[in-house]
Amino acid sequence: MADESFEEKTEKPTPKKREEVRQKGEVAKTRELPATAVLLSGAVALSAMGSFTYREVSRITTQILSFSIIRGDGVGDLLLLLEDCVRAFLLALSPLLAVVFVTAVLSNVVQVGFVLSLEELKPKLSKVNPVKGLARLFSKQSLMELLKSLLKLLIIGIVATVSVREEIGGLADLGDMDLSSVALHSLSSIFTIFLKCGLAMMVLVALDYAFQRWEFEKRIRMTRQEIKEELKKSEGDPLIKARVKSIQREMARRRMMQSVAKADVVITNPTHLAVALSYQSPNMDAPQLVAKGAEKIAEKIREVAKKHGVPIVENKKLAQSLYTMVDLGHEIPGTLYQAVAEILAYVYRLKGRLYHSKE
Repeated sequence: MADESFEEKTEKPTPKKREEVRQKGEVAKTRELPATAVLLSGAVALSAMGSFTYREVSRITTQILSFSIIRGDGVGDLLLLLEDCVRAFLLALSPLLAVVFVTAVLSNVVQVGFVLSLEELKPKLSKVNPVKGLARLFSKQSLMELLKSLLKLLIIGIVATVSVREEIGGLADLGDMDLSSVALHSLSSIFTIFLKCGLAMMVLVALDYAFQRWEFEKRIRMTRQEIKEELKKSEGDPLIKARVKSIQREMARRRMMQSVAKADVVITNPTHLAVALSYQSPNMDAPQLVAKGAEKIAEKIREVAKKHGVPIVENKKLAQSLYTMVDLGHEIPGTLYQAVAEILAYVYRLKGRLYHSKE
């Protein structure tokens, strides 16, 4: 037990362990997926609704530059102008903002589902501990974040550079275009760069998610002792459970021996097996097996039968069939009716009673 805290975590986490860490807000996810998904969805939304956004922004810009919507030269008029402009810009950008917002939410839900946890919001002294802060700064996780950031910059830089070089040839023609053509060309170029960067980032997303998943599974592994302790809490101490089962078996054995005293006959094998049968013709459709046992239990059944004057009949084949085919408290099957009826008839004749066998 002294080395329990140093025991290696080699066991897979139990469902209970997974649920506990999930409730604490600890899940396997990559932050790159929301960022990449937002980038791609924004580019697609800009392409699909760019004409609407362009028309609205163009209209607002034209009105502002022409001062046609200014009704006076007071401060109040300028504030009204500002309010109208903000409202118009929000309306123009609302489809794009809505798509980006929904994508950001769904990209997190897809990874971890709906997780509501306030654990991370609780104040913890460990977060301001300088020693632990330095340990986190030089940890494997921090190193991976640094490498990931460098790789992200490298990917975006390469893709953006290549894309700009492809578009730079058309810059010379912008001087001959009107304002709307320049805007459309710029939006098209931005969309192309965004799309290429987003698709390239998907490679980084896949690699990062695989690493985060591996790191998470490794972090929540359990020691064998932790699994044992969890089983004790959820199912109870094995020693106590074994003791309870032992008591239950003893009580069941006592009830069975009480039934032997009221049985009509005990059939033996002759020493290894013993079964006790009872038949109350008005209440039962067929004889019922009220006790059975092997070795010592069979010996005890015979002792109880002798003590209470219950007839004991030796029939090896029938005793074996009853022991293996019939459960305790169940009626005998139809295939054994004839053999059991003959024995009961013999027993009843010994007692001077008549036996009416089941037809």
